[in-house]
Amino acid sequence: MSNISNNTFKHHLYASVKLGVPLVLMQITLMLINVTDTLMLGWLGVKELAAGTLAFQLVFAVYIFGLGISSALMPLVSSAAGQNNHQAVRRSVRMGLWVLGICVMLLMIPMLYGQQILILLGQDPELSALAQTYIDIAQWSLIPVFLLTGLRNFLASLEHTATILLITITMALLNAFLNYAFIFGHFGFPRLEMQGAAIATCIVNVVGFVSLALYVRFSEFCRPYEIFKRFWVPEWTAFKEIIKIGLPLSLMIFFEAGMFLTAALMIGLIGEVELAAHGISIQLESLAFMIPLGLSQVASVRVANAAGRGDTLGIDLAAKAVLLLSLGFAVITALIFLLIPEILVQHFLSEEETDASAVIAYAVPLLMMAAAFQIFDAIQVSAAGSLRGLKDAKIPMIIAAISYWPIGLTASYILAFPLGYGGTGVWGGLVIGLAVSSICLMWRFVNRERLGLVRR
Repeated sequence: MSNISNNTFKHHLYASVKLGVPLVLMQITLMLINVTDTLMLGWLGVKELAAGTLAFQLVFAVYIFGLGISSALMPLVSSAAGQNNHQAVRRSVRMGLWVLGICVMLLMIPMLYGQQILILLGQDPELSALAQTYIDIAQWSLIPVFLLTGLRNFLASLEHTATILLITITMALLNAFLNYAFIFGHFGFPRLEMQGAAIATCIVNVVGFVSLALYVRFSEFCRPYEIFKRFWVPEWTAFKEIIKIGLPLSLMIFFEAGMFLTAALMIGLIGEVELAAHGISIQLESLAFMIPLGLSQVASVRVANAAGRGDTLGIDLAAKAVLLLSLGFAVITALIFLLIPEILVQHFLSEEETDASAVIAYAVPLLMMAAAFQIFDAIQVSAAGSLRGLKDAKIPMIIAAISYWPIGLTASYILAFPLGYGGTGVWGGLVIGLAVSSICLMWRFVNRERLGLVRR
């Protein structure tokens, strides 16, 4: 059991802020890499921005699958760390990297047919072909991205985040420089436009992975865990546990990402300008979402650590502290979207672009819907993070599948097309799906003892 004097809400709030600041900054910095890509492709033109939106969504759908697998490391490593079991930490991380490596090889296969997939889904053939020029190169960045995510979650689970943050900030700065150089042909580099953005992405993620791998191998902090010792030796029990927890988490995140991908495809059926507006709005919404997402990782780490100690009061206080912080930030970002939407959108477009005013006009109501997103997203991701800390993955996955697809996307389609609300209707359906998910996940966590998720 933890020290009673440290088991107060004030202590947990302070500890959540201390761990949350670097994790949130890390998530924001990672998202800024995608925002930079969107921003600079928007400077190229609306067509490039629309094609980039399709390409980003496909690549991101694969990336978040890896994010779910690597998320399985957080409760496993945190719980083992709570028991001071270095060997269990090493087994989980090593087998997590194995699973991530296998998954990324399999998931890269559909990327070869991105253009055909987009056309089959009703997208404009010219935009689909342009999107494929990005996907052909960017898909290779998924290998270092998956492995980087595994190592990052290992360190985050041990509440050791300074190095991750430093590497992530370096990646974001390097990405901005390389994008500017390769997309537009500055500093003596060739002008490669869409392909330039993809090349920059590959270089940045290789640099990030190699840097973090070297730190894990040689740093004093990581040395006791010997993560790469006998790396080739399988630990099948740990391997299966990673899959048991990670696969439902991946599917849960995939269902949400798939909902957003399908939303982009729906809006793509409406028009190029509308898709470009959606691309800007989703980047802004996703950037704001990085705050509760980072805090949800705090919930996973601290709830799992308390669970490893058998501290039921600590579980409750850790989860409440994260929820309060997430909702506070959600209210702030929602107000920003409501008060200055035009200012936020206009920076993504060139002043010379003839369709700029049309894109801005279409994006503003989408950001109004994004304000509602913030509240429900903060609740659902906080609850999901806390449940993840209890190694509860299967039922949350089912909740996500039902909330996002039969409910959320059905509502999106009905609002957008039969009722004629267009892109705003699509986003309205997404809000409905997130609302249902947030209510169900929070109910499950509140009733965790009655459901047998925590020992009394």
